[in-house]
Amino acid sequence: MQYRVEVEQETDGRWLAEVVDLPGVMAYAATRDGAVQGAEALALRVIADRLEHGELPVGPTISFAESAAE
Repeated sequence: MQYRVEVEQETDGRWLAEVVDLPGVMAYAATRDGAVQGAEALALRVIADRLEHGELPVGPTISFAESAAE
């Protein structure tokens, strides 16, 4: 499974990263890398919870791909 992470910088300088295929999975940070890392960590927690409850098929790998927010 590959999840797309959209990243954008807010007007106040903070960075926002959102895993668009997982509603509500987003993270703010002072740096781009920090926001992406936070969103990926949260996404892994959500995915693990869904797997435990049989809500997602088990895939061979999970990866993330960054893209600019539209």
